[in-house]
Amino acid sequence: MTIKMGILGFGFIGHELENLLSDFQEIELVALCDIEPEQMQNAKTPGIAKYQHMDDFFGHPDMDTVIIAIPNHLHKEAVIKAAKASKHILCEKPVALTVEELDEMEKAVQEAGVKFTVHHQRRFDPDFRTAKEIFDSKELGDVYTVQSMLYGINGNMHDWHVYKKFGGGMLYDWGVHLIDQILWMIPGKLKTVYADIRNVINKEVDDYFKILLRFENNIVAEIELGTYFLADKPNWFERHWFIGGNRGSAFIDGFKPNGKICTTSRLLENAGSKRTMTSAGPTRSFGTPAPGVLITKDLPEVNTSHRQYFDNFVNAMRGEEDFLVKIPEVRRTLSVMEAVFKSGETGQVIQFE
Repeated sequence: MTIKMGILGFGFIGHELENLLSDFQEIELVALCDIEPEQMQNAKTPGIAKYQHMDDFFGHPDMDTVIIAIPNHLHKEAVIKAAKASKHILCEKPVALTVEELDEMEKAVQEAGVKFTVHHQRRFDPDFRTAKEIFDSKELGDVYTVQSMLYGINGNMHDWHVYKKFGGGMLYDWGVHLIDQILWMIPGKLKTVYADIRNVINKEVDDYFKILLRFENNIVAEIELGTYFLADKPNWFERHWFIGGNRGSAFIDGFKPNGKICTTSRLLENAGSKRTMTSAGPTRSFGTPAPGVLITKDLPEVNTSHRQYFDNFVNAMRGEEDFLVKIPEVRRTLSVMEAVFKSGETGQVIQFE
């Protein structure tokens, strides 16, 4: 079975997808569509059909599957039109701007009998997979905190992402990925959502947020993203993950992760009367540990790449396995996004599941 695929939207992501999919013998790219014809001039696929209008693109007779990679506010229209044209659908994230939009899309997909999934390829990011393997191993004992961090220094976003009407902002750009990762990692019901959302230097859309997610198992996940964290200390902002448990902790830095798993040779429930002098004065709880108390080990090695997302996609299209990214999971992530926006607007903790 060869998947005859088209890409709707041939900007940055569309170009990246063409490069990635060219490695799959099971996928044949047959069509492109972009409202700006010059975007398609450097397409590498020989003989590929090129369209400027969505309706003409969906009418391509040989195409059976589409990737939707256009601005966020157009996803609902594109998914519904693709379903009515009997095309299987892979949509870029966020699949929709609201849960209500997603429900309309899913209704159209079910009526048409086509397959539908979402491109949450960051479930295969090496830093996330390393954090998830440590979490799943239970090596750290009872985990109480999972912190996901992403910081940059460039400030402004790009292209249409700086406009609210197009579904711009960092919550819709990176936040949806980071929330999806947390929900995929931590089991159980999510009890409460709290968020602080800021426009630090962007006029219309968020460029900073801190999200606190409290689960029924008493794990609190903290997600913080900022595009305008300035510092002259090299790589200080590359901390991506911290996981704390009652038997140890782990830190994972950078997209190509480095860091350590840290445990202790003994636990001191009572620090006793021994004091350590620091530049802030004497302390018994926060001094430098004695030699041999702190034990460190390297992070586990993980074999992961974004290609694996499409390995699953191809197998699922063949009916050999389920899609890794399931629509109920996507709906839950989108529901959390709505709670995040509501909390950011009201300053209140939002009760969830």
